[in-house]
Amino acid sequence: MIGSLSFIYLNEQDMLKAGVTNMEKCISSMDDMFALLYKGDYRMGGEDANEHGIRVSFPKESDIEGMPLHAPDYRFMAMPAYLGGRFHMFGIKSYGSHHTNKDKGIPRSVLMMQLLDIDTGAPLAYMSANVLSAMRTAATSGSGVKRLAIDEPKALGIIGPGVMSTYTLDAIMLTRPSIKTIKVKGRGQKSLDKFIEHAKAKYPSLDIVIAVDSIKEACVDSDIIFFGTTNASKFEDNPRIEEEWVKKGALVISASSLLISTDFLADKNVKLVADNYRMYEGWGMGQPLPTQKTVSTLLGMGFCDAVKEGKIQRSEIADMGGIIVGDQTGRDNEDQIIIYAVGGMPVEDVAWAFDCYNNALKNDIGVKLNLWDTPELMK
Repeated sequence: MIGSLSFIYLNEQDMLKAGVTNMEKCISSMDDMFALLYKGDYRMGGEDANEHGIRVSFPKESDIEGMPLHAPDYRFMAMPAYLGGRFHMFGIKSYGSHHTNKDKGIPRSVLMMQLLDIDTGAPLAYMSANVLSAMRTAATSGSGVKRLAIDEPKALGIIGPGVMSTYTLDAIMLTRPSIKTIKVKGRGQKSLDKFIEHAKAKYPSLDIVIAVDSIKEACVDSDIIFFGTTNASKFEDNPRIEEEWVKKGALVISASSLLISTDFLADKNVKLVADNYRMYEGWGMGQPLPTQKTVSTLLGMGFCDAVKEGKIQRSEIADMGGIIVGDQTGRDNEDQIIIYAVGGMPVEDVAWAFDCYNNALKNDIGVKLNLWDTPELMK
């Protein structure tokens, strides 16, 4: 019928059937995304096309009846992006979150993803995105581990044994199966026990999986260190790493909050790699130092602070996309400490959603929903 329009709906089980948890393919998808990001074949929000998204928060108090009030992790967010190349697709990830959700039997954040035809703006798919989002975050770390870690790492330190770290563990073990020891620092015994049990069951090649009492213990002698904690309510309570805890040749990755000295970042034996430094640079423009306190506690803002303080040059920060396409080097020597900032971007969601969507079409997964037969406004 002329003018008729439909799209497919993929619930979480459909997404699992469509291969959303295929880490090897997700890392490949992120590699393609990073290459396009480096070439400039993308658009995100904002005037400079590098915005993470737009967030709606609530006031701490209000005299308006019924107005929701501020609470930890209580926010709504939309993350739009276009990604070119083989994807040539527009998408929007949206979510709402609240710290009490787990008490209600649902995840802290509930995420959905929609893909839109780039020529018409018509919907192509609407899909569950909690697993998709966790996968793309883990896979961006996996892209880094594949290129930045030493060849035969043995010890992994993980700070924050939640969902993000659980999926990232899969990416790390896939790209560096030589890991034999995992040291985990967490706040709650339940999450620690769950993570350790999962790691031991899924990866029997591991010799040691233990909980440690401090971030320092998780870092010392670790070849790869991953930070995947949630943001603390007080700035000073966010995780911090000290240079003396990090061995030569270690790779430090943060996909969440991580406070770090700009002197550490400026050390000549330290190499900085960003998923998209332009995003952090845009956030920090015109903001007072330290931007890690005034803007965001993401590691990338620490990079921004080091540049703004004049301790390093922008040109000293490598881009993951530049490394992937071969314009920039990854690890320069086995003693070099590499610090990799991962901030999360909607182009990642578009990339992995596109591949899952095409797999769903190929295998007839999902429910076809009709938007209209003949649009009312065209009658």
